[in-house]
Amino acid sequence: MATPIPITDSGLLRLMTWLSPSFPVGAYAYSHGSEFAVESGQLLDRKSALSWIAFVLEFGSGRVDADLFVAAYLAADENNIVNFLKAANMANALKGTAELGLESRAQGQAFLDTVLMVWPDERLKTFALALTEQNIQPSYSIAVAAAAAFAGVGLQAALGAYLHAFTANIASAVVRLVPLGQTDGQRIIAAIEPVIERALVDALERDPNDMGSAAFGVDLMSMKHETQYSRLFRS
Repeated sequence: MATPIPITDSGLLRLMTWLSPSFPVGAYAYSHGSEFAVESGQLLDRKSALSWIAFVLEFGSGRVDADLFVAAYLAADENNIVNFLKAANMANALKGTAELGLESRAQGQAFLDTVLMVWPDERLKTFALALTEQNIQPSYSIAVAAAAAFAGVGLQAALGAYLHAFTANIASAVVRLVPLGQTDGQRIIAAIEPVIERALVDALERDPNDMGSAAFGVDLMSMKHETQYSRLFRS
């Protein structure tokens, strides 16, 4: 793995802003299938919640998102719109269910729209226009990757922050659903830090041909959530 590029103060602040729970992407509305997992008795406590989130990160959407984050970041960094659009299409195609696709695309589009309004960048605007022309709504990972690349935020720092935010949002949903105490929610995030670090390194080193996921159980929970009688979340 390449030597990490130190993140600048401005880059750190930008990541903290973009991936804050207060950034207007509607992350609080999505549970990534965990709502039905709670309903069906698979998520009962902190231990099962930790296992669920780690599994999503290592074998589910977290793995695919990380790989495509790298691809999109490198394409943006090289100003290669063709490769960027390929990554964007792949990101949408690899979502296992309609709701997981909605979760990712809705946040991605909201993120991109907000960044362009608050931190206008002609290069990002050009890439966003290319997405619109191809009728592609960017997944969340694709949008964050492009914005980070054009803002000069290092790949490793940006991907690590993205994976942490992805994990923390699922943990927040689980805390509300089980329910767990806020302290237990933080214990989950603390315990999963090594998993995030491993997922980051794996994504940076993995052969692109090995891209994929193996999280059918998560996809099944997401499918069943579509017809769940009473629910709080959109996914």
